[in-house]
Amino acid sequence: MDKQTINEFGIDGFTLMEIAGTRAADFILSEIPNSSHGLFFCGKGNNGGDALVIARLLSQQDYDITVCFLSRRDDLSADAGKNLKLLQKLDVEIEILDWDDFTLNKTEYDFVVDGMLGTGLNSDVRAPYSDAIEWLNKQDIPTFALDVPTGLHADSGRILGTVVQADFTLSFGALKTGFYLNEGFDTAGEVILCELSFPNKYKKPTAYLIDEPWVEANSPSTQTKKHKYDGGVLYIVAGSEGLTGAGILAAKSAWSAGLGAVVLITPKGLLEIYEKQLIQIIKKPVGSRDDMYFKESHVESVLDILQGKPGKLLIGPGLGRQKETIHFTQKILQQFGGDAVIDADALFALSQWENWEKPEEAHWILTPHPGELKGIAKQEVNDDFERFQIASKLAQQEDYTILSKGMPSIVATTKETPYMTGYDTRIFSRAGFGDVLAGKTGAFWLKYEASELACFHALLDGHQKTMESDKPTGQLEPLDII
Repeated sequence: MDKQTINEFGIDGFTLMEIAGTRAADFILSEIPNSSHGLFFCGKGNNGGDALVIARLLSQQDYDITVCFLSRRDDLSADAGKNLKLLQKLDVEIEILDWDDFTLNKTEYDFVVDGMLGTGLNSDVRAPYSDAIEWLNKQDIPTFALDVPTGLHADSGRILGTVVQADFTLSFGALKTGFYLNEGFDTAGEVILCELSFPNKYKKPTAYLIDEPWVEANSPSTQTKKHKYDGGVLYIVAGSEGLTGAGILAAKSAWSAGLGAVVLITPKGLLEIYEKQLIQIIKKPVGSRDDMYFKESHVESVLDILQGKPGKLLIGPGLGRQKETIHFTQKILQQFGGDAVIDADALFALSQWENWEKPEEAHWILTPHPGELKGIAKQEVNDDFERFQIASKLAQQEDYTILSKGMPSIVATTKETPYMTGYDTRIFSRAGFGDVLAGKTGAFWLKYEASELACFHALLDGHQKTMESDKPTGQLEPLDII
């Protein structure tokens, strides 16, 4: 975007640098009181040039400024060099140091601006930059990173040797996927978007953030149901001996979303447990009283139940991994032509099935955690950047929606651009929360019809309930977000 705006559209790089620095300076002014002493670490490229613009602007607002160059000043980029000359023309005293001089300097500072390396970094940070980062991270003062924290890969969120632990990241022109993948979320601090003059025609996103106002604005209104079956039924195929809690959590979660009817299909031997725990939920037992898990002999009975009322299927929570249950699950998915949320042990059953294909008329939402994604994709998933790429590619190739659980949660569809959460979703990695999320996903799919909207609303609902809880995150129980 930067290059096209400069070379094709005609806004020069110096002007873009001035806009970026002005936006960043305005934010720092709102956070740091006047008369504070700021330290500016500058590299030789345009990231350092951005820092010099901010230093100049703050110096005119009664801030004390110290600039420290990590590379030789005679090796600055053209625009950075021009901004150094402007800084030196001012009629205020500004301290300008090189790194070797800085190491002997015992001055105390009120805040630091990281303008060292920016988005172009693709290899491990080397000295003296790594030394500056080590010093900076030991300081107990606000740190403002420009564009990306030095040492963070802008696309993948991987740490390249070492990284600045920023309190704020002032991102120029666009947010970076690296803020939300791998170590990025815990490194970038609070991310502030500083808009630049990039024409929309040059903006080609690699992801969209799942944002509550946008989701609400793009969701159809839901009408009041005339009777309990109006709007469809969510069928839940779940549970096995010792794993009934998963089905209970999923069913209660779906019911709390306001559905008129939730039908839990269960092996008959588990019926008594569900009768005590799920008063509002319709139970449909299959098999005999001795059956404690699903078997191939239950396939026809389950398919008959699924044909009873229009609706959607959630299959997987607590199914177990008995050989017969795996074959049962594979046959259900092979023969059921409707909409299905495939979760937990149903995903394991898919991973054990060579060359599986969904029925042509079926629509699926898969909800894998990273290990389950590895199983269904049949390839290694080493970090969140790979998870992001694999989920997006798989959803497009196989024509289904993937809600990839993790930090961040990723929603990949048949469209080229996936979606991701911009908030902390690590709560869903705890036992029970995946079952709650699956139940909500199935319920919201009935409400909103579009599979991606179902995922968005389920993720946002969980986030809202978590934020509303008075308990610390470490004490949350799954029922707290139902």
